[in-house]
Amino acid sequence: MSIDKQSDIAADLQIGPTSLGMVRIYVVADGVELPLDFDPDEAEEIAEELRAAAEAARAQHAPKAKPKKPAK
Repeated sequence: MSIDKQSDIAADLQIGPTSLGMVRIYVVADGVELPLDFDPDEAEEIAEELRAAAEAARAQHAPKAKPKKPAK
């Protein structure tokens, strides 16, 4: 499956700190539990990638600006 392909799979996502100073992304879907631990620096890099992806997604679907008419 590619990142741009739609899926009918639903999942729950939790994000939080662990008692060992890591940041955990915890994914639960269809009987699968997937804990993903990252050190704080890696977690910040992931956050930056999420922000950049959100910005790119908004730009793809932003309404196109209408050209302004010249003033008379």
